[in-house]
Amino acid sequence: MLSRVSRYRHCRLSRAGLALTTALFAAGCSGDMAPPGDLLAIEPSAPVILSEPVAPAMTSAPLAPAMFADVSDSAVPNSPDAPMQNVLAYPVSDGVDARQMTSALPESGGDQPIVTGIGTDNPQLVTASGYPSSSGSDGSLQNDRTENAQVQVAGLMPRVTDPMNAPQWAGGMPASEKACRNRLKRLGVTFRDLPAINSGKGCSIPYPIEVTELSGGIEIKPAAKLNCQITDAFAQWVKNELAPAARLRYLSGVSSIRQLSSYSCRTMNSKRGAPMSEHASGNAIDVGKITLNNGQAIAVRKPGFFSFREKSLLKTIRHDSCKYFTTVLGPGSDIHHKDHFHFDLRTRKAGYRHCD
Repeated sequence: MLSRVSRYRHCRLSRAGLALTTALFAAGCSGDMAPPGDLLAIEPSAPVILSEPVAPAMTSAPLAPAMFADVSDSAVPNSPDAPMQNVLAYPVSDGVDARQMTSALPESGGDQPIVTGIGTDNPQLVTASGYPSSSGSDGSLQNDRTENAQVQVAGLMPRVTDPMNAPQWAGGMPASEKACRNRLKRLGVTFRDLPAINSGKGCSIPYPIEVTELSGGIEIKPAAKLNCQITDAFAQWVKNELAPAARLRYLSGVSSIRQLSSYSCRTMNSKRGAPMSEHASGNAIDVGKITLNNGQAIAVRKPGFFSFREKSLLKTIRHDSCKYFTTVLGPGSDIHHKDHFHFDLRTRKAGYRHCD
């Protein structure tokens, strides 16, 4: 009996402790205590996600109202994802001002293609200036920009190198030729370089020049084709000997010199079988007449008995010229030189000069 009473009391104490625990738990919570069945019926709420702020819409470039005639029939995008700047990528209706559309482009250089007449039998490519270009016979669009374009062909031309400045290994002149031309410039000689002359065996001038005028404005008529060395010697002789001798005897300077032969591909005295003449290498010049500033002309020939001044001048020419040339021939030398002086720079053994 006592054991049953003990178990009964223990059970009541356990129930009382459980009730006290439940009451304390409920007292710690705010609000009324919900029944256990209601607690099981509560569903968890979904988490709240804050949305990001909407990006501002892109503003389109100001366009003329006339540009978008019949916009209800066209599929022109107008949203932040497809701004109005891209409108030129779509067909446009007739009457659109191409210049206004081109100016609406960002970074527009006035050179963007615009197609009008889409959906018709006559599509046209409008240039930046608003003028339609021509279309080909096959209906394809062609641009006439090449009509006013300048064709650049300089890149296809061979580059010409100044032979005076280029070294010899690069196609330039030897140092001796360059030095000779510098002497001619200091003497006041007017000349120009010519392409190399090669007319066959024994007839050539590697670096020819064409002489038109000597120091003091003395003209060479006609222009003489020579090598530089004979030109140098001739120019020095005219300046140092001929011009002073003429002023001394005629009180007048020299105006012009008539040359009868410079470069000529022939043998000596034009005889068959004879050695090649110095004229064949541009190393000789023949003088037939000297004209003074006062208009008097002195022909190179055997002077008359009473032509004292002419005789004295021709004798001085023959004597002084031998200091500049290795060969001097003139009237009285032979039948071939009765009417002119022959000057050349022929090289002989032991430096021999032939002045006759």
